[in-house]
Amino acid sequence: MTSLAGTTPLTASVEVIDTPNLGDRSYVVHLDGSAVVVDPQRDIDRVEAIVARLGLTVTHVLETHIHNDYVSGGLELARGTGAEYVLPAGYELAFEAQQLADGDTFVSGRMTWRTVHTPGHTPQHLSYVVSVDGRDEAAFTGGSLLFGSVGRPDLIGPDHTHELARAQWRSVRRLTDEVRAEAAVFPTHGFGSFCSATATVGLDSTIGQQKLTNPACTTDEDVFVEELINGLDAYPAYYAHMAPANQAGPGPIDLTLPERADAAELRRRIDAGEWVVDLRSRRVFAEGHLRGTLSFDGAGNVVTYLGWLIPWGTPLTFLAETAEQITAVQRELVRIGIDRPEAHSDGTISSWTESDDDIASYPRATFVELDAELDANPELLIVDARRRTEWQDGHVTGARLVPLHEFLLRLDEIVTWSKAAAHAGRDATVWVYCGSGFRASVAASLLERAGASVVHVDADVATARTMRRWTPAEHVDATIGSAYAD
Repeated sequence: MTSLAGTTPLTASVEVIDTPNLGDRSYVVHLDGSAVVVDPQRDIDRVEAIVARLGLTVTHVLETHIHNDYVSGGLELARGTGAEYVLPAGYELAFEAQQLADGDTFVSGRMTWRTVHTPGHTPQHLSYVVSVDGRDEAAFTGGSLLFGSVGRPDLIGPDHTHELARAQWRSVRRLTDEVRAEAAVFPTHGFGSFCSATATVGLDSTIGQQKLTNPACTTDEDVFVEELINGLDAYPAYYAHMAPANQAGPGPIDLTLPERADAAELRRRIDAGEWVVDLRSRRVFAEGHLRGTLSFDGAGNVVTYLGWLIPWGTPLTFLAETAEQITAVQRELVRIGIDRPEAHSDGTISSWTESDDDIASYPRATFVELDAELDANPELLIVDARRRTEWQDGHVTGARLVPLHEFLLRLDEIVTWSKAAAHAGRDATVWVYCGSGFRASVAASLLERAGASVVHVDADVATARTMRRWTPAEHVDATIGSAYAD
């Protein structure tokens, strides 16, 4: 039995399924053996394990909206369990489903569910309120009401952003006015998801708590809309492929390993322009890697940034120390529709190369070492691979902003900076940093593949704030007028 701070204990139970790298949650809501699943991810075996363990019968699978940040497992789950597949009315679908509108209801055992039309994140968005014995117990709010925030309103195009931002303000107010204050709130987004308009606050809440604290409830509509839109940052490029995939009806997944590639095959794939991705730690990669490979440290958020950067449809091969590291990343990637890598190889670098000449490396450094290097070379070429909003929170003085998601488009530009420095007799090495070291590792490997000499600043940016050459937020031009900015 689930209970949250500020609520009376729920009669129904809620099993929470976290997907941290995408910043989303799915839910299995059950009472007396009947279950409803809300916004399931593509890898439905996680849901099936809960259902089997608890001996549940799934009666309905719900989508709060056609998702822009992941491929849904709802259709396959409904087909496998015989449950009713429920989506908001207004979508064109390539499969059969029940499409509900505002105020519709359905029953699952003793649970009564009603829909509340909450446009804003998408025009069709629904929230679902579950009640038992006439009492609202919880609201499943998808990308509408989040913990201290709301879902972003700009994902279907700039022409609709202002309209949807205003709709989001009204939707949150409607929910907090119509649903019992003690009812628990269970959003899908807001745990690091780029679908959240701003950072969320906390891991649980109630309708009443959100009415007192959520900006949509405490801020005038015009101010809310202006602040919401001004705070929006870039979102992953793969989002463009998610809604079409969900409307077409995603099929089952295959997490078996692809074919094994030997050293000659790996070189052939690299030379053909395919992506051969090394999942080993960024430290190990820097010490020695197959020339032309790209570093995506498997301990970091591979799914978001690999999905964001890779030209869609590019053949993909994985290298790792163990097969388990590869299958773990495969699971992450099917959630965004990258279903099958072309090849893999697990083991050590000696099995991936035909000669020592095929092994490359580059140095790593801390911000302390960067600060010291700037003493000797104030014109050092430094690239900040973070996003615009992070840059505005402060950056290394003299660094040039190239967000990681723009690297492929701007590699030639960075290489040109390096060549210009060399032509002027200065150090042509590119020092690259980010927030933690993960994105900088990706950036460094892209730069090295493009022929640049690099140093990977592998450290938490919080340690850079003590540098003598740090421009704090209060001294950053909010318009980022520098020619080096994005």
